[in-house]
Amino acid sequence: MKRNVLIIGAGGVAQVVAHKCAQHNDRLGDLHIASRTRAKCEAIIASVHEKNAMKVPGTFAAHAVDAMDSAAVAALIRETGAQIVINVGSAFVNMTVLEACIETGAAYLDTAIHEDPEKICETPPWYGNYEWQRRDRCKAAGVTAILGIGFDPGVVNAYARVAEGMLDKITSIDIVDINAGSHGKWFATNFDPEINFREFTGTVYSWQNGGWQTNKMFEVGQTWDLPVVGEQKAYLTGHDEVHSLSARYKDADVRFWMGFGDHYINVFTVLKNLGLLSEQPVKTAEGQEVIPLKVVKAVLPDPASLAPNYIGKTCIGDVVKGVKDGQPAEVFIYNVADHKEAFEEVGSQGISYTAGVPPVTAALLIADGTWDVGTMVNVEELDPKPFINLLNTMGLPSRIKDAQGDRPLDF
Repeated sequence: MKRNVLIIGAGGVAQVVAHKCAQHNDRLGDLHIASRTRAKCEAIIASVHEKNAMKVPGTFAAHAVDAMDSAAVAALIRETGAQIVINVGSAFVNMTVLEACIETGAAYLDTAIHEDPEKICETPPWYGNYEWQRRDRCKAAGVTAILGIGFDPGVVNAYARVAEGMLDKITSIDIVDINAGSHGKWFATNFDPEINFREFTGTVYSWQNGGWQTNKMFEVGQTWDLPVVGEQKAYLTGHDEVHSLSARYKDADVRFWMGFGDHYINVFTVLKNLGLLSEQPVKTAEGQEVIPLKVVKAVLPDPASLAPNYIGKTCIGDVVKGVKDGQPAEVFIYNVADHKEAFEEVGSQGISYTAGVPPVTAALLIADGTWDVGTMVNVEELDPKPFINLLNTMGLPSRIKDAQGDRPLDF
């Protein structure tokens, strides 16, 4: 049994995590949130109290920490007595926070693969470049580290594991992520612009025919007809979960598709062609050194600011094809989330909501021992049933569509 949670980060996803932890503080214990700017943490805690989200009276404290300083994070873990660390800061801090957890014995959760600020789109499998190199140390220290426990990656990995139990053989896994919502801004990204753009400027890697296939961004598109959101155009995109799922499902094609509108593609293409999405520094005529990508990030709307006016829904799920009883079979396991409902509950938009609820759900399963496995795992290595059942009660209900119809998924 583990108690006391430290949240690293103070963005839109962290706000969701904070509210959801508060709603279950009777099981999670004392709550703490830390980022480089303490005032941002205090604002999130204030929003929790405004919603009267704390289930029982208890501690919820704000802290300032440089998450790139592993020793400082370890010291904060000891100071707070946190036994579970939910890392929803920048993907640049994953390794320093993970190292602090290995040192202190705290359980570690994140929602995205680690990124080196100096590199974009490293050679696959991406998890093998950083996280998986620490698996043996996590096991030796008895540290539970659950990687990529957002929605995608995260819940979609659990969906693949569910489909594995329904089919005799899996031949393909297509993860489809559609945001059919509207935020009313001329142009904005739904999460950190720096991470968002870096994700789309490199090579698109997918696992097909038993090996890595490369494409350019927006090179391969397909229209998907999905529940609630209808027909939506999505593009083959490199993404975290492909890199772990390809290790488990070596004989299946594993692809990730993300929906983009023409306006987004046009703006992205112009920014890229002008060199404004580069992570490499340049000098202005005045001799000032700037990083174009960081300048673009600075002038775009803060993703957290989109929430009040966001409307519409998201649909994210796995289209899994294979064989059952000698016949071709297909299942679609998915969730539909509503931006307005997310804002009313936790003050964040639906993209942040779908990313922030799953790590808290996993934290509850660690707290009661169900997922406290004492080693490093990706989500598809864990029993998905308690996770999906708990998600159903936490605001992210799952559904399944197959030959028997479209119905709620529970166990």
